[in-house]
Amino acid sequence: MSNVYTSAPQAYHFPLLIKQLLNRSRQTSSTQEILYADKKRFTYAELFNRINKLANVLADLKLEKGDVVAVMDWDSHRYLESYFAIPMSELIIQTVNIRLSPEKILYTINHAKPKVLLLNSEFAPLVKNYQFENSSIEHIIWLDDNGVSSEGVFGGNQSRVVGEYEALLESASTEFDFPDFDENTIACTFYTSGTTGNPKGVFFSHRQLVLHALTEAASLGCLPPKQGLSYGDVYMPMTPMFHVLAWGFPFTATMVGLKQVYPGRYAPDVLMNLIKSEKVSLTHCVPTILQMLLKEAQSRNETFDGLKMIIGGSRLTEGLAKAALAQDIEVYTGYGMSETAPLISLTDFSLNEPAMTEEEDIQRRCMTGKPVLMVDAQIWNESGESLPHDNEQTGELVLRSPWLTQSYFKNPDAGEELWEGGYMHTQDIAKMRADGYITITDRLKDVIKSGGEWISSLEIETILSLHPAVADVSVIGVRDEKWGERPLAIIVLKPDHQDTQAKDIQAVAEQAAQKGMIPKYGVPEQYKFVTEMPKTSVGKHDKKAMREMYANQTEV
Repeated sequence: MSNVYTSAPQAYHFPLLIKQLLNRSRQTSSTQEILYADKKRFTYAELFNRINKLANVLADLKLEKGDVVAVMDWDSHRYLESYFAIPMSELIIQTVNIRLSPEKILYTINHAKPKVLLLNSEFAPLVKNYQFENSSIEHIIWLDDNGVSSEGVFGGNQSRVVGEYEALLESASTEFDFPDFDENTIACTFYTSGTTGNPKGVFFSHRQLVLHALTEAASLGCLPPKQGLSYGDVYMPMTPMFHVLAWGFPFTATMVGLKQVYPGRYAPDVLMNLIKSEKVSLTHCVPTILQMLLKEAQSRNETFDGLKMIIGGSRLTEGLAKAALAQDIEVYTGYGMSETAPLISLTDFSLNEPAMTEEEDIQRRCMTGKPVLMVDAQIWNESGESLPHDNEQTGELVLRSPWLTQSYFKNPDAGEELWEGGYMHTQDIAKMRADGYITITDRLKDVIKSGGEWISSLEIETILSLHPAVADVSVIGVRDEKWGERPLAIIVLKPDHQDTQAKDIQAVAEQAAQKGMIPKYGVPEQYKFVTEMPKTSVGKHDKKAMREMYANQTEV
């Protein structure tokens, strides 16, 4: 007897398409607000009309299914509308990383070959110099906040400019029937900001993005109100919308029907103004943005009223977590990467957890967290064998979940390497506790090998971050004739601690080694004080650049 059911002929099989994320909010949140900085404010009802209008604008361009539509913009309502209208039209949205070098930006455009480009006027000079005769771009939709016309930029070469975004939407119909199609259709692509070689394109299907949004909402919804997601939250991204789809939160926030605030270009005064005036309660960012916000708040003598902030991209150090909590930011860690869409783990909170000391609570917030729903996380040794979760043995973190990229865009060989052994390789070195808590100890490429022993740069950074003079710290390996490599600590001092000496910082690491917190051979003897760290396009410490800068460092 077969156990496969027979459905009624009229039954709807409900493909997991991005359009389904709008079902609830279309009915329940029509009067909820969406803001673009101080430039535009409208309701969800208008959002749905604008999504339909954009779809009609794209339909008039006679594109084929699967064509790529690229977006170059700051965080805006236009970007949010593109997140929906483009993939819902059976097209692929390419979110262009505008903070890459011009050469890398053009590489990603050349590689993805978009037919349409939504172009913010601020980035037009780059496109103007692009060789149109070699370009896949057939149509440009002009985005502008500053009264700049495309004619002033492109002159007589206007044939590709379809028109200005708001004017095009104004004349388009509010009616559009988004079809059903295969949920495994590619919805988006974007390119990693890796520091070696050319960026690689990851891609995700409608099914994957819907499952990610559902899991993000459910996992945050399982947290207590002080840290979790609720219908009353006001959401604002502080991770760019070009970077891993702003961690998927715009999809999740729209699905839930939250008030949303899009800040445009990230400037500390603008971010702070919006947080205070719009009562933003939920956000996410890299540590660099958090540091920037704390500095702005301190200059105003203001706090953050319990703002829930998920930190990812780079490790949240205990020193920074302590500073954030002191400013009334409910800060904790989320982990993921471009290839994971990105959510994999979150700091775990519960209503009935045992009492913790302040130090234990801060340590918990800085760990990589527990896997979110539907994530299978393992630690593998070099032979591909799973290691026990004893919080001691370290290996590569490997993953399975239904939303991980299945390969790289137009690069299947790299995809095979990514998925060797049937699990996705993160290239992060980690250990796990019996209760599932993950601690990333380093990147494979950032581990320091000294005298045959491995030193975790992240562990040393955490210790040094606790010194009251340290505003930011990065630890890299530099060549050493005797030991092969030794750790170099690169430090940004707080403004009121500029007279701090290297020996003062070193004393903190030596004390930690005496307590057994780090190995004695992990204590750096070399220090470099700088005014700022080299950063990647998404605000992470650029350790590759630092290793090149300080390859022959000998100062102490």
